[in-house]
Amino acid sequence: MTGTADEWGDAARRWLRGRVGRPVLVAAVVLYGLSSLRPYAKDHIGIDNEVVVRAARTLLDGGSPYADKRFLYLPGAVFAAVPETFLSERVLYYAVPPVTGVLVAAGAVLALRIFGVPADSRMAAATAVGLAFFLPFQSLVCLGNWTAASVVAFPAALLLAGRGRWSAAGVVVGAAIALKPMLVPVLLLFVFARRWRGLAWAVGVPVAVSLVAAAAMPRPSLFFTRTLPFLLHGQDAYARPYDASWSAVLPRIGVPHLPALALAALAGAAVLGCAWVRWEGRGGSDLRDGRGWGDELRVVECASLLMLAAFVVARPSFLNYALVVMPSLAASAVVPEAAARSVWFWMALVPELGGVPWPGLDSAERHAFKDIVMFGGVAAVLAVTAWRRRAWEKGVVTQSSHGYSLCSGLESRVADSEVPTPK
Repeated sequence: MTGTADEWGDAARRWLRGRVGRPVLVAAVVLYGLSSLRPYAKDHIGIDNEVVVRAARTLLDGGSPYADKRFLYLPGAVFAAVPETFLSERVLYYAVPPVTGVLVAAGAVLALRIFGVPADSRMAAATAVGLAFFLPFQSLVCLGNWTAASVVAFPAALLLAGRGRWSAAGVVVGAAIALKPMLVPVLLLFVFARRWRGLAWAVGVPVAVSLVAAAAMPRPSLFFTRTLPFLLHGQDAYARPYDASWSAVLPRIGVPHLPALALAALAGAAVLGCAWVRWEGRGGSDLRDGRGWGDELRVVECASLLMLAAFVVARPSFLNYALVVMPSLAASAVVPEAAARSVWFWMALVPELGGVPWPGLDSAERHAFKDIVMFGGVAAVLAVTAWRRRAWEKGVVTQSSHGYSLCSGLESRVADSEVPTPK
């Protein structure tokens, strides 16, 4: 076998982007669909969606949705859940898992589209199979958590931003925040890019929706006096065992509370700093890949680092949150120099594969110990890759006198016929 590493990389990308046979694609879709229906084996599913529906029913009965301390969303989510109040409990039992699965599938397709990967490609089939065995996916479809809205909105916004449509991306992010304020860290992406109009949309949409919704419900002030303090304190003992943030997990292994908070803050700040480094750099793919996926890769990796910084610090940080960033990061594997090309990226996901036994950690209450490995491991891989890329770029800049220069993040050969040929 002959061929350089770049030639093998090009061949691998072409193979992943190539169309898969119809039987394989159908089998992948069927496997994904069956995994979406896995919750039917349980007696009680859609617990998180039930909280929002219950809040909407309370509103229709004349009460305040925030009387329930477990309703943690912005006012707009209440009205979005009103149509579900007209459905019976039995219908919701059967509808929530497949609808959640469809939303995740839509997010995965959008993530693939960021890098021009067709929905009938080998990469798409592999993504469907991977999600079917991915524990965060199984958790999301079982709970019916409204994180599913962010799973769709995150890649949709990055797809638009990567194409230069920042205002449209801001509208998408703002609409997702209005339903569940999970994508708030992505606002920093607009700040890094100095896209102030897009930032105005991302902030203005949820503010406007929340004000209008709050004006139409009784006692909206309970959000500030009851819900927000409950959320900022990491909820209560019921949710704490499932929280994978550093400030929740470290005390469980003997680290005192204040040092755990300090370590979480330092780790979050470090990841945030690496997000800035990733944005300021252009990346190996920006310089080497003539197909022009450099900007998309930078947007995806920077935004993912922003979200992972929040997962490290903010409480709570639950297992299903991983689905917001993982499809886009996994799709970036088709681009040269992406962090997802590292074996360590995939090693961090191994604890989240369904069917793999982890003695002592398989219970739901101890799953957070595996989750923190996933969040921390993926963040570390992205951070190290960002710093290595920065060092590589500096090396390229120092070679400008030999015929190379950086221009708008793309490597261009300076026309100089006098460049000596190495011997």
